[in-house]
Amino acid sequence: MWRSLFALFLVAHGLIHASYLSPRPADAKTWPFELGHSWLLAGGGGNLRVLGLILVVITAVGFVLAGLGVLGVPFLHGAWLVFGGVAAGASLLLLGLFWHPWLVLGMVISLGILFSILWQRWPSAAFAGS
Repeated sequence: MWRSLFALFLVAHGLIHASYLSPRPADAKTWPFELGHSWLLAGGGGNLRVLGLILVVITAVGFVLAGLGVLGVPFLHGAWLVFGGVAAGASLLLLGLFWHPWLVLGMVISLGILFSILWQRWPSAAFAGS
């Protein structure tokens, strides 16, 4: 059960990043998912948006593949830690470059995932196989 919940959590976290691909609501005064400007990379224009889109795809696809790997999907099972680590790194870069205060929880989650995988070696590869 824990393995399934963890896999669902990874997939959901990845798919939330896809919100950057949704159009800005007309009545939204403050919309956190904006690839049009970055507080760090001023004047990026279209290149900035392309960079953001690449990071969104890497993050969303990476977390989905990691979640499927945790569930034991063949060809993904052995690499789920790599997918999760790459996705968490891309997520941190995406959220950092296109920062909005509402995104702090996403940053904390991605930091926690990256810390768990790289430094704590948790969850172990055996967790995904249980």
